[in-house]
Amino acid sequence: MTDTDNKAVGAVVQPASNRFTSALSHVLSDLGKNGIFLALIAVVVLFAILTIQDGTSVLLRPQNISNLIVQNGYILILAIGMVLVIVAGHIDLSVGSVAAFVGAVSGVLIRDAGFSWWMAIIAALVVGALVGAWQGFWIAYVGIPAFIVTLAGMLIFRGLALVVLGNSNVGSFPSEYRALGNGFISFPIDTGGRSHIDPFTLAIGAFAIIALIVQQLRTRKGRSAYGQDVEPLVWFVVKLVAVSAGVGLITYALAVFKGVPITLIVLAVLVLVYGIISNRSVFGRHIYAIGGNRHAAELSGVKTKKVDFFIFVNMGLLAALAGLVFTARLNLAGPKAGTGFELEAISAAFIGGAAVQGGVGTIGGAIIGGLIIGVLNNGMSILGIGIDWQQAVKGFVLLLAVAFDVYNKRRSGGR
Repeated sequence: MTDTDNKAVGAVVQPASNRFTSALSHVLSDLGKNGIFLALIAVVVLFAILTIQDGTSVLLRPQNISNLIVQNGYILILAIGMVLVIVAGHIDLSVGSVAAFVGAVSGVLIRDAGFSWWMAIIAALVVGALVGAWQGFWIAYVGIPAFIVTLAGMLIFRGLALVVLGNSNVGSFPSEYRALGNGFISFPIDTGGRSHIDPFTLAIGAFAIIALIVQQLRTRKGRSAYGQDVEPLVWFVVKLVAVSAGVGLITYALAVFKGVPITLIVLAVLVLVYGIISNRSVFGRHIYAIGGNRHAAELSGVKTKKVDFFIFVNMGLLAALAGLVFTARLNLAGPKAGTGFELEAISAAFIGGAAVQGGVGTIGGAIIGGLIIGVLNNGMSILGIGIDWQQAVKGFVLLLAVAFDVYNKRRSGGR
């Protein structure tokens, strides 16, 4: 046998002998990339065990799962906008005050100006976009750091919320307005007992699972067609089954409670839209380019000032939407609304994998980070843990998330 034949045999045998090692390495690498998702599962499992009462987990009861979505909807909305701000290398400390201000404006428009519920919502969203444009102007075109501008905005719009409300609460809104924060869509069928089930919710969940499977299969097929590395088929199927089972369980819990929360529908639309914007649009690529290296982005022709401006317009719009959802949920616009929202949103973005230096972060990661915070809040409340210890635990989790990000960057740099 010639040397050429030996090399050919080796080229065939070597990959076969290392197939298991290669697959294991791919699985471990994939687990590392999806560490935040594993962290969410770990937190859910931990509190599911700790909150067992009368043989069932309080955390996983259908009513509590629905409440988790409704109670954290406004934080998740803010997290979507905040992660884009952080990816671009900025920060926004004003979103809680802007949410309170916009909620106050919508409440006063309904109570005093005679606006219908939908006119008040549209007007409030416009006000939020104008607030974002105001702050974006100072940041993008005047050159004042976002930290300073939004810190000033936190004070300004908190004060304006007090002025608009006259330092009092405004409440009792139309049912259509309240549905934004507390409404459900369902067509339940009586099962003959005390329980009921909603086929509409089950259909929505089934559609979501089918869409997820199709999207993952198309992505895998596309990578294979272009000769890119793909994960082992067994691992791909295991992940797909696990995620589909999770979606199915949540869907069933919602179906046996009150149906699909309108807040969840709003969130799903936002995740889809902003996922496309961040991953497939020129604007999204420019945001990541600016966060990665602003000077290089400018030399490449990216209009960094324009991008920065619209990032904050978008953040103002989402802060307004979050304020509307929160006001609708409480059926009350108060001067203390929105307190701490900015910290929750920033924490969600960082826990979800956004880099402190900018240039790294995803919409999905921010949503998972927000869910981790929500499960922590809910689980500790069920256990009767005081707000003081809840704050301490959330701060510790945020510190660990950022420390993990720094550690990964140093390790990558070392290699």
